[in-house]
Amino acid sequence: MRNYTSAILFSVAIIISAIVLGNAYIKRSKPEGEIAVTGNGSRDFTSDLIVWEGSFIKQGQDLKTASAQLEQDKQIIAGYLTKNGINPSEVVFSAIEITEQQRPKYSDKGQYMGDEFIGYRLTQSIQITSKEIEKIEDISRRITELLNEGIQLNSQPPRYYYTKLSDLKIELISEATKDARERAEKISQNSGSEIGDLISASLGIFQITGQNSNEEYSWGGTFNTSSKEKTASITVKLNYRVK
Repeated sequence: MRNYTSAILFSVAIIISAIVLGNAYIKRSKPEGEIAVTGNGSRDFTSDLIVWEGSFIKQGQDLKTASAQLEQDKQIIAGYLTKNGINPSEVVFSAIEITEQQRPKYSDKGQYMGDEFIGYRLTQSIQITSKEIEKIEDISRRITELLNEGIQLNSQPPRYYYTKLSDLKIELISEATKDARERAEKISQNSGSEIGDLISASLGIFQITGQNSNEEYSWGGTFNTSSKEKTASITVKLNYRVK
């Protein structure tokens, strides 16, 4: 009887050992899976810096006279801006660009005889950089008032920037990383597994588009400067091991 009991116990021990070893082999031979997820981070924000540019010209056959007239226009423009509350330190006048103007000359028979000098064209640009966005916007719309004083000034649409862009990028990366982690956890839970160590992480291209616009993302990144109200976004791709 004792030998019979011992044989049974020995057989049970062999079966248990086989099960344990078998499970260990399965776990050891089963490769760990991976999961790749992409997280998104986006934020609406308002620009806090405006840049407005314009240019004015003078033309004449005598360079000295044209230069003096251009300088007179410059002083009138500077006075106009100061009168309207623009800080002179925010205003930058570029160097003068001088272009010789010529026109083709033809004989009575229509034969081309070369070009003839008809005068100089002097162009100077002005740029205003300021955090007083509404004030500069108003100036850019009313600058045509200078036409009444004989100044031909060509105004460009304002450009808008954000001075805290570096901080915003860090916040969006954190937000996108958190979003990717939550996606990975949700997927693993639904599949009855757990996420393990992070294998790799990569950033997408930082994009800035105008709010309520139809701008499309680009491979090189979109950087909108025409809209005061913007949306910034970025993606983060994470690869995890799955246990």
